[in-house]
Amino acid sequence: MKKYTNSEIKARLILIVGIALVVAFLGSTAALLYGLLFVIQPLEVSPNDESAWSLLSPMMLFLTGALSGILASNGLKDKGDRDES
Repeated sequence: MKKYTNSEIKARLILIVGIALVVAFLGSTAALLYGLLFVIQPLEVSPNDESAWSLLSPMMLFLTGALSGILASNGLKDKGDRDES
């Protein structure tokens, strides 16, 4: 069995967390949009629609920030990765 280096473990961890965030974001957005588009509701804007749309905005902001934070932190170097020049 191969022993992974610290940078390989970090890369795999970033990939797994990124995939989990994307799956959670897509699943919740798809479920929310399905409920808004395909469930029969009265003509006026219902309280459910209002609360769903108000929930979507902070959720998108949080997940976008988390994904961009993961991508930004990927550029940071580990102690063993520093160049000695």
